[in-house]
Amino acid sequence: MKSSRILLVASIQEPAFSILDQVCRFSQERLTIRNAEFNGRRRQMTISKTQVWVLASRPKTLWAAVAPVIIGTAMAYGEGRAHFISAALATLAAVLIQIGTNFANDYFDYVHGADKKERLGPTRVTQVGLVKPQVMKTATILAFSAAFLAGTYLIWRGGWPIFIIGMLSIMFGVLYTAGPFPLGYNGLGDIFVLVFFGIVAVGGTYYVQTLTIDWLVLLAGLSPGLFSMAILTVNNLRDVKSDMESGKMTLAVRFGENFARWEYLASVLVACLIPIVLFFFTGSHLYALAASGVFIAAIPSIKTVFEQKPGIVFNQVLATTGKLLLIYSLIFSLGWIL
Repeated sequence: MKSSRILLVASIQEPAFSILDQVCRFSQERLTIRNAEFNGRRRQMTISKTQVWVLASRPKTLWAAVAPVIIGTAMAYGEGRAHFISAALATLAAVLIQIGTNFANDYFDYVHGADKKERLGPTRVTQVGLVKPQVMKTATILAFSAAFLAGTYLIWRGGWPIFIIGMLSIMFGVLYTAGPFPLGYNGLGDIFVLVFFGIVAVGGTYYVQTLTIDWLVLLAGLSPGLFSMAILTVNNLRDVKSDMESGKMTLAVRFGENFARWEYLASVLVACLIPIVLFFFTGSHLYALAASGVFIAAIPSIKTVFEQKPGIVFNQVLATTGKLLLIYSLIFSLGWIL
């Protein structure tokens, strides 16, 4: 009889303790969530307006605008035809166009509902409520207007070709996430960055200084374009799940994660092979070959892309790839003019 009572008590205690344990865990989870929400609100209250706009401009992406200007200027300097006022204004215009594009992405991704609370990438200030949508829209217009103003001297110097390059850069910066057929939502973003952050940017920088164009310069422009494409590929691979849910048909969504991984590898590899190809055609600028060694520094990032599942770990790969773009551009440019 006594043993049966012990069994009865045990049978009651086990589920009771299980329920109590679940209640405690649930309470702890709710407490954690509430603390996170409180900390998020406190962070939003303490962050300054300047910090908000720096965050919105995504400073880590700005090297994609600066790098091709460095290369184009170095190639013009290598011929003794550099024009430093044009180079400085080209840098300013390129950075402002990049900032305007980032603002436009922030605004239109919010409008399209592409940015979720579960977003793994850097904070989108419109989505989290730090900037009102109309204010971000106005900031986008101001950034592009400032870019056009910075480019007026370049248009005066370079004529219609520079005007067309500038207007197309602004137009596609908006259409990347806006309009009835946004480029970034239909798998065309990769082509956009290859052309405008590579061939067009390097070629335009070279042209506005020398007032001529050389096909070797356009070939050299492939490298920063391919690095920028690698940056975009990592971004799309990280967000493949959320993009799929929101209907954002990037190449990673269309063709799968493995395609994106190989796209990243191919982009970095081909970019690092360009100096070898240029040396083959010119037989000169030997020191520029040192830029190909950047591929060795890219190996850890390539391993992460192939070994890790899409997630927040790719934020570090994205940042590292941006640094590799800058390092490549500096080494190539220095090697070209020596």
